[in-house]
Amino acid sequence: MTKNPPTTAPTLSDIPTLRARARQHIEEGAVTEGYAADRQAVLKMLNEALATELVCVLRYKRHFSMATGIHSAPVAAEFAEHAAEEMAHADMIAKRIVELQGEPNYSPQGLAERSHAEYVEGKTLHDMIREDLVAERVAIESYREMIAYLGSADPTTQHMLKTILASEEEHADDLASFLEDMKEH
Repeated sequence: MTKNPPTTAPTLSDIPTLRARARQHIEEGAVTEGYAADRQAVLKMLNEALATELVCVLRYKRHFSMATGIHSAPVAAEFAEHAAEEMAHADMIAKRIVELQGEPNYSPQGLAERSHAEYVEGKTLHDMIREDLVAERVAIESYREMIAYLGSADPTTQHMLKTILASEEEHADDLASFLEDMKEH
């Protein structure tokens, strides 16, 4: 019978050690020596997420403006709500980028290429809802991959991404419900 080797539990630093480490590299703000992720990779990933959110804001704003037809009022209201929530996601992501000593990339140049989701205008209300649902599904998969990539290396960013993921899943559910309702009419 083979015995499993004993595992060592993480230890807690004593107070003087914590204080001494906190004084090192203070110009790096929230990025302490305990930060285990590849910061440059995380910043790139977060700037792509920022671009995705910004493209989604723009697409939802257009869809809000262009929504017409018998079913348009509640759908347009949902588009406006989603646009506001996507902008809040973008703000959260930009704040985290700065906390990690990076710079949020708001440049319109290359925005569509940095975004995981596409900017598709859609001709009809049905097309708009469908394209927004596709974009939400892209965002859901992107955030799931980012969360898995981070593992336990950056719990703060991972928590933020999980919060955004929950919102994106709710958006997808809302849009799928609209598509289902449109089938019934």
